[in-house]
Amino acid sequence: MAKTGPLKSQLRSIFAPAMISLSNIYIQYGNRILLDGVNLVVKPGDRAGLVGRNGAGKSTLLKIIASEMSPQEGQVVVPTHFTLGYLHQDMLLPMGKTVLDETLTAFDEVNELEKRLRKIEEELGAREDYESDAYHHLIVEMGDLNEHLHHLGSHTTQADAEKVLGGLGFQASDMTRLTDEFSGGWKMRIELAKMLLRQPDLLLLDEPTNHLDIESILWLEDFLNNYTGMAIVISHDKRFLDNVTNRTIEIMLGKITDYKAPYSKYLEISAERRELMQNAYDNQQRTIIDKERTIARFMAKATKTKMAQSMQKQLDKVERIEIENVDMATMRIRFPEPPRSGEVVATAEHVTKSYGNLKVIERADFQILRGERVSFVGQNGQGKTTLAKILVGSEPATSGKAVLGHNIHIGYYAQNQA
Repeated sequence: MAKTGPLKSQLRSIFAPAMISLSNIYIQYGNRILLDGVNLVVKPGDRAGLVGRNGAGKSTLLKIIASEMSPQEGQVVVPTHFTLGYLHQDMLLPMGKTVLDETLTAFDEVNELEKRLRKIEEELGAREDYESDAYHHLIVEMGDLNEHLHHLGSHTTQADAEKVLGGLGFQASDMTRLTDEFSGGWKMRIELAKMLLRQPDLLLLDEPTNHLDIESILWLEDFLNNYTGMAIVISHDKRFLDNVTNRTIEIMLGKITDYKAPYSKYLEISAERRELMQNAYDNQQRTIIDKERTIARFMAKATKTKMAQSMQKQLDKVERIEIENVDMATMRIRFPEPPRSGEVVATAEHVTKSYGNLKVIERADFQILRGERVSFVGQNGQGKTTLAKILVGSEPATSGKAVLGHNIHIGYYAQNQA
């Protein structure tokens, strides 16, 4: 993989500090305040885990940073020439291209630079004003372009693409297959590969491990640990966050708390911090109650009224410790009892599924009985989703059959539900 070279570093230092800042970001939906005056600065070297309950505003914050959404109040300041890659949960991959061709679209910047370089070469060949400033500027630009292309790996784009795709689990034989043939999880890997190959200044990764197997997660961890840009990651994979982050940004009840630590350490620091604040609050409350009782007694005596009033003024000046609100909301769902089914829920007999010469499932035989909880496990692309689609009737088997039992009602939540 081509590394970010000296030229890119020089460009960053010349044009602007390589940091992004958010000031007083406010988002409200109806009566609910999602982000309440949030401030955030992301600086070089930051690998931040963005954490909080589902619905706390994590994905919304990433969309605001990526300019896919505007805040109702506040602003986002992004440096000139700052590049950003955003992997979100609902990406749709174009159809009809091979895996390699689609991945190579990541090098559109390289293609544009090469096009500009050819244009400069043609212009220099046609000009004779060798001593002019304009001619000199073209020479300088051509040198910068050549160096930039060298550091972007313009001569190794295909090798770089194949290396990253291999790291994310693709086989050599997959490179010429159409993206149409792959499951949602593998399509997400292609989008991730394109983003990593572009080497943006800031990576925004929303649940990047959702569709990765263990080997690919380990490869991604290694990639991010050697990445020269910044990253903000949303993930429910605690180990992944521990392995790739050095900072944790917590969103709770519209506010942000910033911890200079990976996830597990953040949990410890957060718990200690809340305990200290609670102890300080409890101590102050006891002191306040004691003083209020004394003031009440003194106010009842005419000889001590002035003393009571003085004590009250002193008490009013005390800066009260406030305990941060903690989101303790829990979800309670009640499902109605389903109608009683037959003993046999589903039966698969010699189920085979092929896409051209690619055989995904071969002569699968199994039976699911009432009351069983069954999982389909295996690497991405091994046929788990395909088998589920065959069972629910949304995908025909190439041969064999899958039959549902008596009085079976199906609820199917697909990968691309959106």
